[in-house]
Amino acid sequence: MKLWQHFKTITRHRWHVLVGCFKVGLYWQGLTHDLSKYSPTEFMIGARYFQGDKSPNAAERIEKGFSEAWMHHKGRNRHHYEYWTDMNRETRVYESVKMPRKYLIEQVMDRRAACVVYQGNAYTDRSAYDYFMSSRERQLMHPENRRELEFLLDMLAQKGEKRTFSYIRRNVLKGLPFPWEEKSE
Repeated sequence: MKLWQHFKTITRHRWHVLVGCFKVGLYWQGLTHDLSKYSPTEFMIGARYFQGDKSPNAAERIEKGFSEAWMHHKGRNRHHYEYWTDMNRETRVYESVKMPRKYLIEQVMDRRAACVVYQGNAYTDRSAYDYFMSSRERQLMHPENRRELEFLLDMLAQKGEKRTFSYIRRNVLKGLPFPWEEKSE
């Protein structure tokens, strides 16, 4: 039963990401989003720790002290900021690297879809912003990506999906500057 429930959950999540990505013109990202979740490493662990209202990675982490499924996942999916870390050649310390915009936008769609799936009827356009703002992960992201992601999730919370997706399609994915990047004349 957990196997089937997990399959339905990840497939529903992928569907919501696909729809969001298609709305902004990221067709390849929509089609290929989270395919690694169907790999034996991620799928079997996900089914074993399936909870229904949050990621199975949290339960695996509680039991083992780490999540093998998450480590597999973040190393194969560029929409996760954790993928974008490398050693600074000057300081020789691992640090975040700025991710390309198409993956940042896929991350917006991923966060939104996760909230839709896990929160069900309690979901609002503000859900992904609230979750992000309450998380410690903000400290670990590249500062520019953190600011961009916060801006887009806040726009979703304040102005809704239609206006945010339009802004993403017409501005962000065309490489236009974010409001704070524009030069004042």
